[in-house]
Amino acid sequence: MDKSIEQTFEELDQIMERLESKDTTLEESFACYEAGMRLVRACGEKIDKVEKQMIVLQGGTEADGDA
Repeated sequence: MDKSIEQTFEELDQIMERLESKDTTLEESFACYEAGMRLVRACGEKIDKVEKQMIVLQGGTEADGDA
């Protein structure tokens, strides 16, 4: 099941908390960074998809320069 953008942001917040913890090892920090970057990319793709859907719903007026 795909996560919503809100769920992705929540998971990113949790990762940030772990990264900011003084108890997090370098290896754990690296793993958190990798996981965070995957989530950021996935979120960016979802946002791009929504933007494309909005353009289609608007009839492409922005792409035509009518907006």
